[in-house]
Amino acid sequence: MSLALLDFAFHVSWAAAWFWALLLIGFVWARRHLALNRADRDAILSPADASAAAALPKLSVLVAAKDEEPNIGRCLSGLLAQQYPDLEVIAANDRSSDRTGQIMDDMAARDARLKPVHVAHLPAGWTGKNHALHQAIGLATGDYFCFTDADCQFHAPELLAAAVCFALREKIDFLSVLPDLEAYTFWERVVQPPAGAIMVFWFPPEKVNDPKSPRAYANGAFMLMSRRSYETLGGHAAAKNALNEDMHFARRAKRGGLRLRVIRGGGMYSVRMYVGLRQIWNGWTRIFYCCFGTLPRLLASVVFLSVFSLLPMASLLASLGLAALTAAPSVWAGIAAAAGLAVLAQQSVLWRFYVLGRTPPAWALTYPIGAAMCLAITLNAMRRYAGAATHWRGTSYTRGV
Repeated sequence: MSLALLDFAFHVSWAAAWFWALLLIGFVWARRHLALNRADRDAILSPADASAAAALPKLSVLVAAKDEEPNIGRCLSGLLAQQYPDLEVIAANDRSSDRTGQIMDDMAARDARLKPVHVAHLPAGWTGKNHALHQAIGLATGDYFCFTDADCQFHAPELLAAAVCFALREKIDFLSVLPDLEAYTFWERVVQPPAGAIMVFWFPPEKVNDPKSPRAYANGAFMLMSRRSYETLGGHAAAKNALNEDMHFARRAKRGGLRLRVIRGGGMYSVRMYVGLRQIWNGWTRIFYCCFGTLPRLLASVVFLSVFSLLPMASLLASLGLAALTAAPSVWAGIAAAAGLAVLAQQSVLWRFYVLGRTPPAWALTYPIGAAMCLAITLNAMRRYAGAATHWRGTSYTRGV
């Protein structure tokens, strides 16, 4: 760093504060490499985990679907192709207006392991998914339950056996296996990774998997637990109005002393969360509101996105422009230098993070756009505290957590 920059940094008060704040932001981003190093060493579920299979308990897989005609056949086919010795699949058709229910019935006629349940109405006080799964659980005869989503695609036939073997070996009461995220359109690839980064910020895996930490997280795309654990959690009746039943179960598990574990799926299954900007907006609004749980956490997320995600690039662009337009170019050159270092540190982390999430790393260059969208989504989630409704799967909810 030149003497001119050092002189500027210590003697121009407002600029000095800006300068050092940007350097601090860059340092914080650079430290995230340590977390990524830990992620590289974390256990990942693999087909090899299924090789230890001996006598596996009977497993009931439960999936709820509302208007999932494009996805439900693929999902159920992947489940029925699983190499699990004693398996049943219970599919709940939650008030669908398309061919979802018909597809379930047609597949059940060809495979007796599939049991369809058709839900005609939603009682007051329930969310649709929780009520559908509550109805489905009455048909479950397994010793273990696995809850998944209709938009999941199962690539490895060893997935269920590997997950159950892993849970038994590690003595885990509640195992959530994280999917790979499919993203094909512009907005999916722009918004999903920053949104995922916010989730990692609030729910770091090393804290979630630490029994001594109260931090709790689970992903509803894959939740495995014994029948006894499910009953200990109170079942879906205890989560009847929860818009994110996965987080509800995770928090109850931690509070109840159950051993919770979250592990990456290693490409064994994937999910395309949302298609189109409207779904992305509504879906992540629901997730942010329900997962963060409190207004202070949402406010902290606004600060995180504004300061750590958007300020470096905004400062770099503003300082470069003002350096050419004002009579004090050295001041703005100093801020531009600090901002440039912060952006480089940010991008060095993001390229690794995007690879970890199986998104082409060049999309990290769009991170400021995605972070700005996530900021807007977070502000929208805060409107729930003023009584705004959440719109999801054709139903509006004014309450629920």
